[in-house]
Amino acid sequence: MKICIFGAGAIGGYLGVRLAGVGAEISFIARGPHLAAMRERGVKLISGGEEIVARPICTADPAELGVQDYVVLTMKAHSLPAAALQVQPLLGPETALVAAINGVPWWYFYKLPGPFENRRIASVDPGGTLWELLHPRRAIGCIVYPACDVIEPGVIRHTYGDRFVLGEPDGSKSERSSALSKLMITAGLKSPVRPQIRNEIWVKLWGNLAFNPLSALTGGTLAELCRDEGTRAVARAMMVEARIAAERLGVSFPIDVDKRIEGAAEVGEHKTSMLQDLERGRPMEIDALLGAVVELARLVEVPTPACDTVLALVRQRARLAGSYPG
Repeated sequence: MKICIFGAGAIGGYLGVRLAGVGAEISFIARGPHLAAMRERGVKLISGGEEIVARPICTADPAELGVQDYVVLTMKAHSLPAAALQVQPLLGPETALVAAINGVPWWYFYKLPGPFENRRIASVDPGGTLWELLHPRRAIGCIVYPACDVIEPGVIRHTYGDRFVLGEPDGSKSERSSALSKLMITAGLKSPVRPQIRNEIWVKLWGNLAFNPLSALTGGTLAELCRDEGTRAVARAMMVEARIAAERLGVSFPIDVDKRIEGAAEVGEHKTSMLQDLERGRPMEIDALLGAVVELARLVEVPTPACDTVLALVRQRARLAGSYPG
């Protein structure tokens, strides 16, 4: 099975090393010092007290690799439009795209029965470029739960979590998603195929849409945001607005809002990815995590005053820091 990890940073590197360990033919698309280190010394994964070194093919040029069975997209959501053309040499008639990307995906309305079926989402797919170049028929949804970081070029530290939930946009348990699930489970990962992948998207997004921008605005960790009555109330208001919009789109939430907040609090003194990006001067995933939520709410005529306010503030914060991709 030929699998290319496109955007092989922390999560992509972790996944690729695990899959290489069970015999998959893995290649990495990366760049800069990280790519140079992986080419020279392989990819080192530090996880649970063990160190594993894998030596996948590593390149910055997808044309060197040829057609793949699966391309796993593990970059930030705002990087995907610019990468869509680069992905093309990897695609054959049956190549699947595993969208292991945070937030609302470009394929969200593909084969979703109802008035918005096959609608493009401008916040994450401006101009419909992704829909055309990375057609949703190729897409397998993937919800990523592990926490990893690149501690130095070529070295990835895995902190916690091993779940990669998969699902087809049309809810089927296809041969391609089942085969990938089996491989990932063999690699020691929890990777079920779920028939309602959009529900899974919203469970993770529910916390991210509130706590990521609030952390970027305040500098607070998850625990600090949840302890403070004011920021906790703002997060809760945003989550309630988002839940109402999602439910009008047919989503079911398995837990209530306060339990979801408690789950965030239990993570502890953790800086969200959006705060880390702001501190490091990197582009922030604002539109996939919150802008798209507001866009979907508009479609179903749900007012979102709390989300609107925080979205305006965090966009301006990012602009002033040079971290808003726009």
